[in-house]
Amino acid sequence: MEKNQKINCTVTSCKYNDKGYQQCKLEQIIITPIIGCETKQPDESMCSSYKHNNEK
Repeated sequence: MEKNQKINCTVTSCKYNDKGYQQCKLEQIIITPIIGCETKQPDESMCSSYKHNNEK
């Protein structure tokens, strides 16, 4: 994997979201499956690196 890969993010409640560019600011993210969800659609996974942005 190339070092300069970018992860787009539109989850503005996450503290790692760069709202100006809609990108994740983490060097690495963790993706995990949702237990019992086998739809073969994107909703089968979620970003486990999510941290709530407490800024208002």
